[in-house]
Amino acid sequence: MKTYRLFIDGVFVDGASRFEDINPATGQVVAEVVEADREDVDLAVAAARRALKGPWGTMPIEARCDLLSRVADRIMERFDEFLAAEIEDTGKPKSWASSVDIPRGAANFRIFANQARSFGSEAFMQDTADGRGAVNYVQRRPLGVVGVICPWNLPLLLLTWKVAPALAAGNTVVVKPSEETPGTATLLAEVMAEVGIPKGVYNLVHGFGPGSAGEAITQHPDVSAITFTGESATGQAIHRTCSDHLKKLSFELGGKNPAIIFADADFDKAVQGTTRSVFANCGQVCLCSERVYVHRSIFDRFVEALAKEAKAMKHGDPFSDQTTMGPLISAQHREKVLSYYALARSEGAEIISGGGLPVVQGYEDGFWIEPTIWTGLPESARCIREEVFGPVCHIQPFDTEEEVIAMANDSQYGLAAAVWTTDVSRAHRVAQQIDAGIVWVNSWFLRDLRTPFGGVKLSGLGREGGMWSLNFYTEIKNICIKL
Repeated sequence: MKTYRLFIDGVFVDGASRFEDINPATGQVVAEVVEADREDVDLAVAAARRALKGPWGTMPIEARCDLLSRVADRIMERFDEFLAAEIEDTGKPKSWASSVDIPRGAANFRIFANQARSFGSEAFMQDTADGRGAVNYVQRRPLGVVGVICPWNLPLLLLTWKVAPALAAGNTVVVKPSEETPGTATLLAEVMAEVGIPKGVYNLVHGFGPGSAGEAITQHPDVSAITFTGESATGQAIHRTCSDHLKKLSFELGGKNPAIIFADADFDKAVQGTTRSVFANCGQVCLCSERVYVHRSIFDRFVEALAKEAKAMKHGDPFSDQTTMGPLISAQHREKVLSYYALARSEGAEIISGGGLPVVQGYEDGFWIEPTIWTGLPESARCIREEVFGPVCHIQPFDTEEEVIAMANDSQYGLAAAVWTTDVSRAHRVAQQIDAGIVWVNSWFLRDLRTPFGGVKLSGLGREGGMWSLNFYTEIKNICIKL
């Protein structure tokens, strides 16, 4: 059986304890994972600090970015290995992992390396009383050691989304992937060594949150910043933990995202786009649409069409091109999602499709669940207010633009939204009034990596992407020179 070890100061090392890595499509153990303790995290942070003063800290930016571009190349050269590890850890269909997870994992390194090459600093001329003036210029320096804590839903994509700009800006990292998905983070450690990234720059510690590696990273006094993607409650706990050391923080947290379909939308494109935004990755994407609002004039037709798409989803072998929906990540998470299925019934929902467990031939021990559509709940229902993080949505009719904007914004979350309309004025008008960090019009999950990404309210803190990432991962100093 495979063993995923810690990667500290450029070498793979063992630890005092191990835990199991389970394939959610089969329910079977596929690897043992070494769990880091507080001492291991101390060693990783110390190695990262040494690297800041060593070859990495003195390396010219062009050379640093060349190495990161080589990381991107090597991921693509080992594409099949990364793909297999990602599917084994998540159970997601090959069609999604091969077109999204692995290519984006490589693209993150390439794009942020290119961004860093041309990242400039501001300068300002200042008048002074003596007429000679002064010049002020901005210097951007690495923060230091960055703690990177990643989720299980898009393991490689979200890991590299953080690691790539952190390294491009000259920092070193201590990475803790989710305990559910250790595979691609470990392969990335191999790639770092293969391309010649100096030891101590990328350190990998497997483990859990409270009482384990995650807590040790957030509490460590020599970690300068934390970037985290995950549940809002976990983000709040990390925020409290980091307050004593005033660490720099970037959080991308939960969402209860609305999709709004107006009567003038291209109906077929809206159905296909909403199918994707509700059921992609078995609904385990923070950007998924769990609240769908449809104009009353097309409501019945839309519900019927989306239900038809849901019923056509195919569970099965994740490596088969015929499979369109994978399992949930774990038995525990399936129990959580099933509890919301039961809650919806008790709250009075009409079950349009799904609501139970499918039988998947040959994969009976996997963590499968049916894609599910509800209608008929009031906006005050818990199933409308709370994030489920599964392949489910509630569809609600609306009559006016003002009404649907109010319903979309009536949430403690504010990560993303999708608006479907062919009226360009309405598209701008509605998008500007939605309380969310990103609003897609006539699309979903269409990402330009140069743009800011993040949420408002309980959906996050700060922005990453393009120059926003490089600003977060650098410390800014103003230098004033009197002439």
